Amino acid sequence: MILGRRLQERREAAGISLEGAAKALRVTTLTIRRLEKAEVQLKPLYVEKLLETYGADRREIEEFVEFAERANKPGWWHPYRDVLPTWFSAYVSLETGATTLRTYEPHYVTGLLQTHRYAHAVLGGGFPNEDDADIERRLDLRLRRQVLLDRADAPTLWVVMEEAVLHRLVGGPEIMREQIDRLLEVSELDHVSVDVVPFSTGAHVGACAPFTYFRFEEPELPDVVYSEILSGAVYLDQRSDVAAHLEAHNRMSLLTSSADSRALLNRMRKEYS
Repeated sequence: MILGRRLQERREAAGISLEGAAKALRVTTLTIRRLEKAEVQLKPLYVEKLLETYGADRREIEEFVEFAERANKPGWWHPYRDVLPTWFSAYVSLETGATTLRTYEPHYVTGLLQTHRYAHAVLGGGFPNEDDADIERRLDLRLRRQVLLDRADAPTLWVVMEEAVLHRLVGGPEIMREQIDRLLEVSELDHVSVDVVPFSTGAHVGACAPFTYFRFEEPELPDVVYSEILSGAVYLDQRSDVAAHLEAHNRMSLLTSSADSRALLNRMRKEYS
């Protein structure tokens, strides 16, 4: 995404139109748009030819080509592509590179905070027709994603969840108690916040589908919102869409407090004892 934006900036600085860039590569203008929006891989030969057309010097071209080659390397999650839907692969990539994650969960504990047994029960219910081997691979992928919270440069994670999540009996009382212990534990970390919106708040602005907001350190990258449906997902980066989700997350966080959330978690833990 960064390289695509830089290619666009380089083209515009050179005063070359989409049609001019497309003519240099002998492709359509749609291909150039997709390259600049990172919707396709940045082929090193394409990158080199475009930068030559834009008047870049050899050093800049070589550096750009090197970055393009690095960007095209598969992520750590690539071996899981047999159980990783194509629409979710981008999510793992965004999650790995984000500096801030803000998520809203009305149904389940967010994947980054799920325990082994809770995650196994969620995946088993979500993919009832898959065999045990595929469930285990999905589980392994989910647990490996959680490593990012232990990194020295771990992102800030701010979770807002509905109280309904704690009442949904996933796997049995023992598993729920173990999961709540995990939430209480991580909520004490400096870079993790867990807010639980109680039933008593009634209707509110965010009572909708789960979503995750991503922010990145690189200024070229826009904020992105991911929202999931039964058979796929949408990725939003238009400023108005992102702002609407960010405002909803802010408003929901004001419906509770850290102290009230911890009290609710402890009360639910006792119910599962």
